[in-house]
Amino acid sequence: GHEEPGGTAAPSPSTATTMKYVVVTGGVVSGLGKGITISSIGRLLKAAGLRVTAIKIDPYLNTDAGTMSPFEHGETFVLDDGGETDLDLGNYERFLDVTLTRDHNITTGKIYSSVIAKERRGDYLGKTVQVVPHVTDEVQAWIERVALIPTDGEAGPPDVCLVEVGGTVGDIESSVFLEAIRQFQFNCDAGDVCLVHVSLVPCLGSVGEQKTKPTQHGVKELRGLGLSPDLIICRSSTELLASTREKIGIFCQVPASRVISIHDVANIYHVPLLLLDQAVPARLRETLKLERSLECDVASWARMARAIDAHDAVVTIAIVGKYTGLQDSYLSVLKALKHAAIEADRRLEIAWIESTDLEEPSDEADDDAEESARTASSKRAAAWAALADADGVVVPGGFGSRGILGMIAAAKFCRERRKPYLGVCLGMQLAVIEYCRSVLGRPAATSAEFDDAFTPGDPPAKHHAVVFMPEVDKTKMGGTMRLGARETLLCEDAWTRRGEASIASIIYGTTEAVNERHRHRYEVNPGLVGELEKAGLRFVGRDETGDRMEIAELPRSVHPYYFGTQYHPEFKSRPQRPSPPFFGLVLAAIGRLETHFKLDAVSSNAPKKAKVSPV
Repeated sequence: GHEEPGGTAAPSPSTATTMKYVVVTGGVVSGLGKGITISSIGRLLKAAGLRVTAIKIDPYLNTDAGTMSPFEHGETFVLDDGGETDLDLGNYERFLDVTLTRDHNITTGKIYSSVIAKERRGDYLGKTVQVVPHVTDEVQAWIERVALIPTDGEAGPPDVCLVEVGGTVGDIESSVFLEAIRQFQFNCDAGDVCLVHVSLVPCLGSVGEQKTKPTQHGVKELRGLGLSPDLIICRSSTELLASTREKIGIFCQVPASRVISIHDVANIYHVPLLLLDQAVPARLRETLKLERSLECDVASWARMARAIDAHDAVVTIAIVGKYTGLQDSYLSVLKALKHAAIEADRRLEIAWIESTDLEEPSDEADDDAEESARTASSKRAAAWAALADADGVVVPGGFGSRGILGMIAAAKFCRERRKPYLGVCLGMQLAVIEYCRSVLGRPAATSAEFDDAFTPGDPPAKHHAVVFMPEVDKTKMGGTMRLGARETLLCEDAWTRRGEASIASIIYGTTEAVNERHRHRYEVNPGLVGELEKAGLRFVGRDETGDRMEIAELPRSVHPYYFGTQYHPEFKSRPQRPSPPFFGLVLAAIGRLETHFKLDAVSSNAPKKAKVSPV
């Protein structure tokens, strides 16, 4: 359940300093990079020694992003508390190195649910409940309440709260939030709110003339809503000319020094540096009346941004998935691979492989059968060639049965060819199913998720290598996900006792426990674990009960890096602190796992049983 925000009265700040707010709106078109902009501003404030938090407002009516298709909205980002949110919260967590809660994602659905619940309880004392003031008050109270939650592991409220208003100025659905922000700015003291507007400056014609009209109209609309921007950040393919800045400044009533250019850069880590070059911290200090000077220490960040551009050596990782048509569906996986590649001094190249392209063609005949067969055949050849050429392979999470056979084929290919493999969530389950089929000789092995005859609540069938094991109610689908941060205990097994350390203990640097985030409702069948371990698969990570398998791997004496996790390690990856399973994959892909972790060649007393002959 989602907690109710406390009453509509604003909490009185308990500290001597007042909370400062930086509110970001967007104009002209969506997808301009408001998330990266606000994250970059936060990064600079953090580099100046301020404590920062962030709130994302999403104007859609869904309560959260948990039920939306990846094609529609990109991936669902999972937080420590199990909140399923917009992928922008992932950008904030990565850039600002904070841990947010589900309440840091405000949606129209949450706000209206809260207002209606209060109305039913009789909190509004017989009044007519209206958008203004009741809904707008709810938004303001929510922002003030959540802004005070510490997100960096230290006690006490943060200094600055960044608020991103999703959508575009002029959208019907975001108008309520903009009205709430207008009232909020009016209710705060002067100098407590800085309004930043992100706009597009298109370059048209053969000479690429920078056009200011869209920005003028966007700001005019914003001012019509009672909001005047303190900073205008312009997205453009090339750096803003002085004349363009002057023009925007005059028409939008903002000094030219407060018209900031974010033009296309080699990688997103340059964006904070761009803002710093244009004295954005100084502008924020003026607007927010901050007493301290904002000296930003970005030396190590700048080194990282420049190093990425300088990497010549390439590592190619194949992502075999079912939503590869929209790369945002796997944004956190992509970022985790990037963080790992940066740390390994490699330039990352991704081979996107649609898993259905790896599957055997179906026998269905139709009018265009010959033509479509030819297309399918060339797609299939290209997909297998890409898989063979990759240095390492990731099979990420997903739901449903489409494309499953292709992913199983990829897992088998990597296992037999000793190609580094990382299976995340579904990717681990399919590696286990493949092992059951190929090594245990159970060709019918599958997951209860793909079995049409299975209904939640049934006992697991004999051929279910992966079973339905929700933590909550076995009969309801909603809320049956195992969500959020959980402990995974690393355990001893037959190989550890023979002196072969697990990959998990090597990459995480511990033999105790790891804390990672989950999002799944199916698990490896505990009844098969003994048999699988005898046949050479190691289950070296389990939950506290010992019943849920969290990490599966092959011994290093058999395979350089065949690793699966039931959890999603990508959600906790950070620049300069990559996720261990992804870092391990990249190191194995470039042949540097042993040297990096100073490992000896694997001892020959590894169990003979584990030698897997190609099937």
